[in-house]
Amino acid sequence: MQLNLFQVDAFTDTIFSGNPACVVPLQTWLPVDTMLAIARENAVAETAFFILRDEIIDLRWFTPEIEMDLCGHATLAAAHVLQAHLHYPQKTMQFSIQSGILTVWESEGSYTLDLPSRPPVASELPSIIRQSLNKQPKEVYQARDFMLVYETEQDVLDITIDRQTFDQINIDPGGVIVTAPGNHCDFVSRFFTPQASILEDPVTGSAHCTLTPFWSKRLGKKTLTAQQVSARLGKLLCTDNESRVHLQGNARTYSVGTFWTV
Repeated sequence: MQLNLFQVDAFTDTIFSGNPACVVPLQTWLPVDTMLAIARENAVAETAFFILRDEIIDLRWFTPEIEMDLCGHATLAAAHVLQAHLHYPQKTMQFSIQSGILTVWESEGSYTLDLPSRPPVASELPSIIRQSLNKQPKEVYQARDFMLVYETEQDVLDITIDRQTFDQINIDPGGVIVTAPGNHCDFVSRFFTPQASILEDPVTGSAHCTLTPFWSKRLGKKTLTAQQVSARLGKLLCTDNESRVHLQGNARTYSVGTFWTV
């Protein structure tokens, strides 16, 4: 079977930055093992697969290891493919996912994702995660992901992970967010996943479903500027809408091609 493949850099306005995602349009769903094999072959953090069904677009996301429950940057990448390459007729796109409907709208080349809010609650940090960190956080919270709060942006930039220790814990499908107030934005973050082929995710949209309500409450602001300060750097505009979070960002196409499954 021959399929089309798009690789898109999400949450950025320049190539070679943001978070790369692959996007594969389908006519019918492939077996899960095949979609996992494609994700492994693509060797990026997530691959999005979608099927157009009139006004609803069925959407699923796969890492090289598992199917994800939510992925912001690969959703943005899928929306970009629909608008920039497949000439989708509507500026508003409704994606059907496991938990319901996820809406994305495009305006002047920028995309806004309407995602569920995941406010964190105070928590204890598992000893394995604590032992894997070179710097200990001031505060620990948890939603899907553990969220570790530090004093400064430099603290976040200086974080290193002892992967041999870190990989002893399994928190699928979650990970570990490290965050602090930003020097040139409202907050910064990084995101790490144990037992994953890619330790540090360059830009993590779903993590901002937790970061946004936290920093909105702490800073007393509904709309916040954010940077995920990985080596590739991602930029987001985040809005706290109580039970929902709006994440706005750009995308750029890196490559377009075809591949075969047999």
